[in-house]
Amino acid sequence: MFDPKTNRFPYPLETDKHYLEIHKDRGYVFDTKYPYIDRSKGFLFRQGVVRFLLNAFVFWIAAARLGLKIEGRENIRKNKEILKNGVVSVANHVHMWDYIAVMTAIRPFRSNLLAWAPNINGENGTLIRMVGGIPIPEGNTAATKTYLKVIRNLLQNDHGWLHIYAEGSMWEYYRPIRPFKRGAAHIACDSDKPILPLAFSYREPGWIRKHIFRQIATFTLHVGEPLFPNKELNAKEREKDLLIRSHEAVCRLAGIDPEENPYPPVFADSKRVDYYTSTYGVGYKGSH
Repeated sequence: MFDPKTNRFPYPLETDKHYLEIHKDRGYVFDTKYPYIDRSKGFLFRQGVVRFLLNAFVFWIAAARLGLKIEGRENIRKNKEILKNGVVSVANHVHMWDYIAVMTAIRPFRSNLLAWAPNINGENGTLIRMVGGIPIPEGNTAATKTYLKVIRNLLQNDHGWLHIYAEGSMWEYYRPIRPFKRGAAHIACDSDKPILPLAFSYREPGWIRKHIFRQIATFTLHVGEPLFPNKELNAKEREKDLLIRSHEAVCRLAGIDPEENPYPPVFADSKRVDYYTSTYGVGYKGSH
């Protein structure tokens, strides 16, 4: 598999930290009263319009922009009866548009997405909400309980699809799979739903993409098989086991032997591994 090994982006020292620049704060407060999943008629109407535009135009434009190929869609069709009862999907987070690729791959299913709260408050917040974004409240225990109750209802009662970037943040064109935070495995085990692993790998771009459009790499999205919580384990070990298996599955789908991936599967204040350079952010001019 192609490794871009780019130093264009300022990857932080901590593997779950963000470098995305947010230029706006819309002032939303993510507390117990916030509609984490908005079911109002006005919102649903606007969301329907956005989904029409996604299917008519955006999916095709994004596929061309990313040079996207999708492999393993047969796993969506083969496991349709399982997935329609509720599922948590995970993937490495490697591009501003990679969730559009996920939405493209899992059609006809529609997903919700756990999102970094400042993104929802930022300049792209409305669009993120329209494609199913759910902000993760921070520093408010009561709000966290409310949000988790909404998530549990989505999976158990609505039999919905929830996508989670378990690495915790976006690092563009980064090849190694960073450690997973426990949220995805916790939610899957708590709701007794499987995790569907997805993974982005890279292909070397052709001359036109590389020299005219300055594209670092093109993308392949791989779809894996559902992974189920092991009910023979106690709750704590069940969660850890599912986390490790999902991390290993994402590694393999991305063409990486889990034993050779430079990061362990479980996040524990994990620090960046400088596996090819120690200089990052050369020429970085903000998010794009």
